[in-house]
Amino acid sequence: MEHVPPPAEELALLDRELAELDARRAQLLTRRTWLLAALRPPAPTAAPGWGAPSGAPAQPWGYVPKQPSAPRGAQNVLLTLGGLLLTVAAVAFTLVSWGSMGIGGRSAVLAAVTLGALIAPAVLLRRGLVATAEALAALALVLTLLDVYAVHAVAAPDTDGLGFTAVAAAVLAALWTAYGLALGTLRLPLPAAVVLAQWPLLFWTWAAGAPALVVGWALLATAVLDGAIALWGKGAGVRVTACVGGSAMGFSALMVGLALSTTTSGPLGAAAPGALLLAAAAAALAGAWRAPQGFARVGGVVAGLAAVAAVGGVPAAALPDGWRVLAYLLCGLALTGVVRAGVPRDAARGVLAASGVVVAGALVWALPPLAAVLLGPGTLLSDVWAGSPEGFRSALGSTLPWSELAAAPVVLALVAGLLGAAYRWWPSVVRITAPLAAPRTADTGTPGAGVPGAPGAAGAAAPWPGWSGWPAWSGPGAGARKRPSGAALRGAAGAGAAALGWGAILLSGALLDVPYALAVAGETALVGGLLALAVRSAGSGRGATAVPVCALVAAVAGAVSVGVLSLASEGASYAVFGALAALFAGAAVRAGAEVPRAVFAVAAVVWGTVLTGLAGRSLGLAPQETAPLVLVVPALTVLLGARLRRNPVALPVELTGALGALIAVGLAVSDAPFLALVLALCGVLAAGAAVRPERRPVAGYLAAALFVLATWVRLAASEVSFPEAYTLPVTVPALMVGVLRRRRDPEASSWTAYGPGLAATLLPSMAVAWTDTDWLRPLLLGVAALVITLLGARYRLQALLLLGGVVLALDGLHELAPYVVQVAGALPRWLPPALAGLLLLVVGATYEQRLRDARRLREALGRMR
Repeated sequence: MEHVPPPAEELALLDRELAELDARRAQLLTRRTWLLAALRPPAPTAAPGWGAPSGAPAQPWGYVPKQPSAPRGAQNVLLTLGGLLLTVAAVAFTLVSWGSMGIGGRSAVLAAVTLGALIAPAVLLRRGLVATAEALAALALVLTLLDVYAVHAVAAPDTDGLGFTAVAAAVLAALWTAYGLALGTLRLPLPAAVVLAQWPLLFWTWAAGAPALVVGWALLATAVLDGAIALWGKGAGVRVTACVGGSAMGFSALMVGLALSTTTSGPLGAAAPGALLLAAAAAALAGAWRAPQGFARVGGVVAGLAAVAAVGGVPAAALPDGWRVLAYLLCGLALTGVVRAGVPRDAARGVLAASGVVVAGALVWALPPLAAVLLGPGTLLSDVWAGSPEGFRSALGSTLPWSELAAAPVVLALVAGLLGAAYRWWPSVVRITAPLAAPRTADTGTPGAGVPGAPGAAGAAAPWPGWSGWPAWSGPGAGARKRPSGAALRGAAGAGAAALGWGAILLSGALLDVPYALAVAGETALVGGLLALAVRSAGSGRGATAVPVCALVAAVAGAVSVGVLSLASEGASYAVFGALAALFAGAAVRAGAEVPRAVFAVAAVVWGTVLTGLAGRSLGLAPQETAPLVLVVPALTVLLGARLRRNPVALPVELTGALGALIAVGLAVSDAPFLALVLALCGVLAAGAAVRPERRPVAGYLAAALFVLATWVRLAASEVSFPEAYTLPVTVPALMVGVLRRRRDPEASSWTAYGPGLAATLLPSMAVAWTDTDWLRPLLLGVAALVITLLGARYRLQALLLLGGVVLALDGLHELAPYVVQVAGALPRWLPPALAGLLLLVVGATYEQRLRDARRLREALGRMR
């Protein structure tokens, strides 16, 4: 069919029309811009600091007129620079030019400048020049400090510096407080007064040479003053400054008290620092009583920690080093009584958080010995079956001071008992802690308002009827702040009880240094108990919770630990790993949930594999001789998988068996004949798995690959120089079977029909050809690969095309490699990088075309069978 007009003319016509459309569009856009500018109303005028009138029309098309920037930024920069320059001048005058003037002149100059700097802000404020007044007030603050320095240097040079500084700081704090209250508009004087108020008591006690305890009381008194200012001070700057100062001074006081409490000898020596800490706790709680929500919780945490340090430090001073943590733990647990003490909710939550911190700290203290019990047996791996040690500790190889860790199992057992009691009587715990769980209202923050059943909640029901979780949050950010459900919290308590109880029993055996046999038997029994707990909890019908998960993890960790511990003795190793295999297999049978059952089954397979390895060691077999014995467990997993069929546990079990087979291959890799045997046995196992339809797509190819690989290894081990004599008798019938398969099923893949037969000869021949110095084998292999490649292209068979092409390319590369090396050595050194760069440029310039070519090649290969 001919085009009318011809294609070239039609293309030129289209280009001209597109150019005219572009020109017309540019004209219309220009006209639209002019119309927008003509219709835009003038910007409304308003007084400085006020917004636009409410009746002002909205700007069309989303246009926002650019407002002229206020000169406040430049003005503040200029004023700040001016104040800094004046301050630098005043400092230079005081330090450099002070000695060139008499005492009268010096006093008069400083007094006049300071008085002027103090009076000027009041005059400027009346005229509305607030920024200028702030700058001069900052200058006045620096001048008063310089006045103090000048007075000490001239009028009282022999006065103690610390004492004079304390008095000067108190006087300046009072002066600037009065000044800031008189000129309420200024924002700098009152925060400056708060900063100056931090130092009088501290410098006074320091100058008087007071003991550390008195210094702590001075710091605490300053922190209390800061807290009062933070609660009742005027302005956000004052409160923030007071909060920062109070936090620093209070923390310092607590550190002084804690250091004295932990280093004194005897309960009487710890009583005085305890009083300081107790006073700090009372002050923090008093501040938390009236503070906002976040500060109240922080105050509660500080109060709780200080109270624990104060009360627990007295009995801890009378206890040995290994038992002191127990005194603090008991005091921390006693803080839970705050739920019935009438303390405001947020402060009570902070106190409970402090209790949790103390408990967590005690548990962290007990972790190193527990880690030593679990990980210590790893030292036995370097000398398996060296003989049973005398006691449990000697098997751990740890150098921990066990005598100083005597309280570790007591700590774990105590916390475990409390968590277990909470798990058992959870409804009572919920009822007791209900007041603390009441949410804060969104508007006033009053506890209880808005809570179902609380006063002021009209028509609400009583709180927590049939409570199964935390109530809905009704404060700000209700959608983002979610509480954990009651079931989750209860599950966490149960899981913690199980884990800590298990750790307490393990630690007890190490601290008592029980005999080795008793330690091994006890740990194995603990694994059985954890498995029973995991099976019972997982099969309770409530789904996966924290308790069975924790029990499962602890059981696996304990099994690994006791398994390694048993390697000191041959009899213990068989007994422990046999018991572990039986326990985990039984748990897999009894488990009701799929995930725990799979974990139990996998662990049982692992312990069985270890048993076969131990059997090889007992029989005195070399590693490669042990490899066929290790394949017993993978064979059993294949049989078990055939029995389980599509059960979800079947796949994890078979994959674990495959891992055991991989271990067997690794054991035999040092001996080629045994490696060939192991590979062939693995191929038999894979072929057995391939009988099942659901495993055939993977196991079938794996079996073929293993058989071929076993053949190659066997030929290499026999030092066969002509592998074709062994591979061609396999290749010819395999190709004939492939031809028959393709005739019966034309849609069958060429990889299935011809791939195994071709690979059986081509790949071993290629491997031998790379080490063959003669020319005949590479020539024949190249001709055969060329023929196979052409046949694949002619009949569109992917396997023939790719296998033949790859072998042909490798064979050609082998033959050309010496000449390529010679040419590369003869070329200049700069030429290869230049050619590589040029190639990259060409590829980059034609990237899209190369991408299309690669896509077409992939599609062509994909259409082949």
